[in-house]
Amino acid sequence: MGKWRTRMIQHLALTPSTDLAFLWVEGFPLFTPTALDDKPTHAIGHAGTTESAWTATHHPFTAPQPDHVHLLRDDPGAVMGQHYDLVLNGFEIGGGSIRIHDARLQQYVFEVLGMDESQTARFAHLLDALRFGCPPHGGIALGLDRLMAVLLSAPSIRDVIAFPKSSGAELMVESPSRVDAAQLAE
Repeated sequence: MGKWRTRMIQHLALTPSTDLAFLWVEGFPLFTPTALDDKPTHAIGHAGTTESAWTATHHPFTAPQPDHVHLLRDDPGAVMGQHYDLVLNGFEIGGGSIRIHDARLQQYVFEVLGMDESQTARFAHLLDALRFGCPPHGGIALGLDRLMAVLLSAPSIRDVIAFPKSSGAELMVESPSRVDAAQLAE
């Protein structure tokens, strides 16, 4: 869609506005029905089984809206999450969420996602930390390259990436590289 949009702007000789139009997008559902989700079920945030009818829309650590917690048991599809995107002139430049900070709520969200005991065990350290009294917390990840592309009206994000890839390699960390047998076994 981005390429189509760029071509239409050029074809119709439209002049992009110099105004900066910021928009916060919020009110996303906490869960997505698995039938509508084409993501692999082994990814973080997914149950890893086919028994659950739900996956995490953002990630499995996103807090539900406080006034929706009571809906978790009987109507998980109606629960809205505390996650958000920041959009500038139609381009997403950032996104984040408020995280669950209560161990019982986190455990229950894992159950709604259909995570079994072995899958939940991967996050035992997190549940322990939450039991010891983790304060409410959250964050946002900003795409500075996306922001610069919009601010500079660059035709492509590649024009503003500080460390562009060449030949499919990341020159700063020399990736991809060979993986030794011990790393593969791990």
